[in-house]
Amino acid sequence: MNIIETENLSKTYSGFTAVSNINLHIPKGTVYGFLGPNGAGKSTTMKMFLGLTKPTSGNFHINGKKYPENRVSILKETGSFIEAPAFYGNLTGKENLEIIQKILGLPKSAVSEALELVGLTEFKNRLAKKYSLGMKQRLGLAGALIGRPPILILDEPTNGLDPVGIHEIRTLIRSLPEQYDCTVLVSSHLLSEVELMADNIGILNHGHLLFEGSLAELKENAAFQGYPTDNLEDTFLAMINEDNQQRSCVK
Repeated sequence: MNIIETENLSKTYSGFTAVSNINLHIPKGTVYGFLGPNGAGKSTTMKMFLGLTKPTSGNFHINGKKYPENRVSILKETGSFIEAPAFYGNLTGKENLEIIQKILGLPKSAVSEALELVGLTEFKNRLAKKYSLGMKQRLGLAGALIGRPPILILDEPTNGLDPVGIHEIRTLIRSLPEQYDCTVLVSSHLLSEVELMADNIGILNHGHLLFEGSLAELKENAAFQGYPTDNLEDTFLAMINEDNQQRSCVK
């Protein structure tokens, strides 16, 4: 069963096509790695899922609910972390999460649970403006995880973390589907990390979906195309370069 599906989903800004007729199939209970160079359309797609920008054409379903008819229901079931998280700097990490907890009508225990999950318990009473970049990323992740939503949409969740922090967050994300019966859509430029945490991946370039499937299927596809198969990064770069060359020839 797919928890997120898109049908020819597109987004155009003043003549520029950011996302072009993509058809995603994200299975329930998996970690789905969403990959692509800067400007490929990953963040735009995630923003459409969250109702932050409207599709130009096409549609999508999340957990059986169609957008835009069920926008509010979709948002209630989705935890998100998009770009740099914004906080009230004059409030503590705990107080920032308490705002989310009250808006969502969650028990107070949800705050301490989220802080524990991302390793911020000992810093919960520090002002958010005193947090390092890595700690702010963790707080953003805690905000997405609070209340254990069935769907998590995470855009570059390890940005700014040191190697130890990256390992911890990767391990956490990898464990979430089994621990909390949730589905994670995660974008990252750290392809070695995606390779260690994702069940399935989708690769975007210039708004077009180049590949979707399991890592095993990607390796098989890459071998057939004559691309490197030793690791995800080499395969990804070969696929993107080939697509870029084809586009320049068409022009």
